[in-house]
Order: sequence, then C-alpha cells, then structure tokens
Amino acid sequence: MRLDKYLKVSRLIKRRTIANEACDSGRVTVNDKVAKASVNVKEGDIINIKFGNKEITVEVTNVAETVKKEEAQNMYKVL
Repeated sequence: MRLDKYLKVSRLIKRRTIANEACDSGRVTVNDKVAKASVNVKEGDIINIKFGNKEITVEVTNVAETVKKEEAQNMYKVL
C-alpha cells in the first residue's frame, strides 16, 4: 500500500493530500530513509512523522485497504 494512503487509512494523518504534502516536504521517514508518498508500506516498517515540534514513531502491524474508525489504531504500534 502507498505510504500516503496508509497514513490516511490508519488515521495518523486525517487527509491523503496532507499526508502527500508531509511526504513531499521530507517530514516522513520509513526505516530511517526520507520517503516519498509512493513508497510501498508493509508490516514491520518503522514510520517516523514530524508535526512541527512534535514527532511520532510507529511500527506498521497491519496493512488494510479500508478499516472502521475503531479499528484504525490496530494498524500500528506507537514506539
């Protein structure tokens, strides 16, 4: 699954266009490498996102095309 879509489906970022912009500006890394929005995400990948002065690191535990709002938190584990 594309990184921008994963960020939206997992609800780490609310909109796919915002996820796309974050990737393009270099604020998202996958496995310690700056990632473009088109990078393929798989289980076990480590994603680091910088929101201004806040930073979050998560491990991908599940990749699904669609999930319910309640199940979105099961797609990743905060590190």
